[in-house]
Amino acid sequence: QVQLIESGGGLVQAGGSLRLSCAATGRTFSDYAMAWFRQAPGKEREFVAAINWIGSNSYYGASVKDRFTISRDNARNTMYLQMNSLKPEDTAVYYCAQYNAEYYTAIEYWGQGTQVTVSS
Repeated sequence: QVQLIESGGGLVQAGGSLRLSCAATGRTFSDYAMAWFRQAPGKEREFVAAINWIGSNSYYGASVKDRFTISRDNARNTMYLQMNSLKPEDTAVYYCAQYNAEYYTAIEYWGQGTQVTVSS
């Protein structure tokens, strides 16, 4: 059974930084692409970033490009999201997700989410 456990969320001032982590168990982590999504109150879930199985390719949502960096450590079965220059509009629950293949096909598993709050 796949489990995705997010950590690293919290409260930060605008302009600050946070690093989220997602620890994966249950199947071979390095076989699957991974992604981050977020959902703010009253809004639909939004794509943030994705990374392929080996970390050689990634892409970002327009609202976070050039501020956020996705990465992974397959030896540690962990994915990361480095968030810099945070804005109040980045406030949301951030979810880790795992695709069903090496590249960006379909999301198969979701984590429970971690809250990120950016104060102005």
